[in-house]
Amino acid sequence: MKYDCVIIGGGIVGLASAYNLLQQKPNLKLALLEKESTLAAHQTGHNSGVIHSGIYYKPGSLKATNCINGYNMMIAFCDENDIKYELCGKVIVASDESELPQLDAIYKRGLENGLSKISIIEKENIHEYEPNLRGVRAVHVPYTGIIDYTEVSLKLAELITKMGGEIYTSQKVNDINMFGDGAELITDNKTYQTKLLVNCAGLYCDKVAQLAGEKSDTRIIPFRGEYYMLKPEKRALVKNLIYPVPDPNFPFLGVHFTRMIDGGVEAGPNAVFAFKREGYEKSDVDFTELFESLTWPGFQKVATKYWKTGIGEFYRSFSKTAFTNALRKFIPQVEEDDLIPAEAGVRAQACDRTGGLIDDFKIIEKQNAIHILNAPSPAATSSLSIGKTIADLVIKHF
Repeated sequence: MKYDCVIIGGGIVGLASAYNLLQQKPNLKLALLEKESTLAAHQTGHNSGVIHSGIYYKPGSLKATNCINGYNMMIAFCDENDIKYELCGKVIVASDESELPQLDAIYKRGLENGLSKISIIEKENIHEYEPNLRGVRAVHVPYTGIIDYTEVSLKLAELITKMGGEIYTSQKVNDINMFGDGAELITDNKTYQTKLLVNCAGLYCDKVAQLAGEKSDTRIIPFRGEYYMLKPEKRALVKNLIYPVPDPNFPFLGVHFTRMIDGGVEAGPNAVFAFKREGYEKSDVDFTELFESLTWPGFQKVATKYWKTGIGEFYRSFSKTAFTNALRKFIPQVEEDDLIPAEAGVRAQACDRTGGLIDDFKIIEKQNAIHILNAPSPAATSSLSIGKTIADLVIKHF
């Protein structure tokens, strides 16, 4: 089975790349391979469904540029394809005086990123936005929205197929042979030959890169994000989205409240080191993957630096009371019985050998392969922009 381009990974980034590529080069013979029986089965299908504004990210970074461009592209795509979304806005709240400098820094960064409609909310006015929220000051971000990214992914797949692209599920790539003029991808029951390989494998992107002979200094470390849902009669406690002021040294946003597009209200996530790359349950363990994570020099340095934070995350994972207390810092009326366990997600966090948790997107381009080795949040919001970036790189090869 011979192709001009084969994309590995049927999450939203892989699908957006295929979609953009066929839009720009409709005669390209393209295939997309997904190891699961369904598309968007992992990070895409397990996230909070937030359309991010780009307020947090360093101006000029790949995250900032792709998030803001991707935001506009996502809204236009949804309007064009009748996909439901809502720009409901969110508040980022400082729970005490010590968080005010960081809140102010976020506000200034948002303005630098072109978000001219954001505003400071003083303590006495917070209740106008979130009647039950407690805090000393907040930033209102009217751009933020909610959506179902699985629905977006399935629409992308439909359009890819209409444009002549081929999508194959249940096709786990077990081996890759790289040649001077292309690559051969071997699955359990098929072999695919391609002039160019695009690796959008998410939680396994580093493994796929290794199969292709890439000696990267980046390793994916999985972090499970656990959620609760507010029981239906308590959903009114939250109007829209409530976020804390994040720790600037840690690449996670902290537990927050998210109103979902289906009407539910999600609380979470924490960020727990997972013992398996697709470890959605506390009991999920893959000893080979766990050993690889624990022996990676970069992770050892991360664990040494953040061990107190890590213990706190594990404690909240096993203590519903502790999780509830973290939420009550913002909405004191939340009771333990109001929280119903919900489906967890796993974030593919890239970590380099020196202990750096890579915060920006990371793309490596080789003669006949393009590897997306870090595409964390806001990758779903940014997906159409990242997809266009990848498509532009692919087209240069033809």
